[in-house]
Amino acid sequence: MTSNHATADDFEEHVESTALPGQQSKKHFPPTERPNAFTEMMSPRKPKPLKPTPGTTDGVSKRTVFAGREGLAAYTTDPASFPPSRVVYYTDKFVVINDLFPKAAVHLLILPRDPKKNVIRPQEAFDDPVFLQECQEEEKNVRAIAASELCRRFGKSSASERPRLAALESDDPPDELPPGRDWEREILSGTHANPSMNHLHIHVLSRDLVGESMKKRNHYLSFTTAFLIGMDQYPLDEGDGRRRYGHFPEDMVCWRCGRNFGNKMARLKEHLGEEFEEWKRE
Repeated sequence: MTSNHATADDFEEHVESTALPGQQSKKHFPPTERPNAFTEMMSPRKPKPLKPTPGTTDGVSKRTVFAGREGLAAYTTDPASFPPSRVVYYTDKFVVINDLFPKAAVHLLILPRDPKKNVIRPQEAFDDPVFLQECQEEEKNVRAIAASELCRRFGKSSASERPRLAALESDDPPDELPPGRDWEREILSGTHANPSMNHLHIHVLSRDLVGESMKKRNHYLSFTTAFLIGMDQYPLDEGDGRRRYGHFPEDMVCWRCGRNFGNKMARLKEHLGEEFEEWKRE
C-alpha cells in the first residue's frame, strides 16, 4: 500500500509476522543470530510493539493479529478452527466473521475463499462479472443477518418497531403484522478503496459507528466517504477515481445530523454516543 493513499488501517497496529492459528513460527532467530543473554541484558530496552488484544477475544482469533496484513487468510484457509463467536458461518466460497476490531455495534466481514480472487484488489477482482455477482448475492444474505441482529439487540428500544413487537406478542396475532422498522436501511456495506488487509473482504456493519475500535480519524472517514464502495457500484469505470483513491477529506461530519467536527475525533466520539441513543429509539 503506498503511503500517499488513504487507508482504513483495518488491523489497528502493524504487527509484523506470519503466524496463523496452529502455525506459530518457530524461526524467531536463525541459529547464528540467537541473542546473547548478557548482551540482551545490557542493551537498552526497546519499547514493545502494541498488539491488539481485545479482552473478550478467543485465543485462536488473537493469534491472527500476528499475521498483520495477512491475518484474514487464517479464516479462509481454516474457518473450522475458530469458535462461533468469531466465524458466523462458512461455505465452500465464503467465510463470514465478526470483525476482530468492530467499528460499529454490528460489524461483519465477508471473506471470499477463491485464492485467485481474494489476493487482488476489489477494483480488479470485481471486474469479473461472475465473481462480482456471487459476492453481491452473499452480501445481500449477510445484510439480512446484520439487520436481524440489530432488531434483536435494539428492537425493544425502537418506537417504529414497537407496534410489530406488540402484535407478535399478543394473544391473537393478526394475519398481517405491522411492517416495523426497516433495519436494513441501517446497514452500511462495501469494500474500502485502499484496503489495509491483503485479502479481499466486504464490510457489513450498522451505521451507528460506535464500535469499541472506532478510534481514529481514518476509521471514521473510511465508512462515511466515497472510500467505502458499495457492492452495487461495481464494476467501476476505468476512469473512476476510486480505483486509486487519493486522500480523505479534511473534515469529519456526523453521519446522522451533519454536524462538522473537523479533525476532533474525541469530540466526534462523544457526539456519536449521544446520537446512538437517539438512533436506537427511532
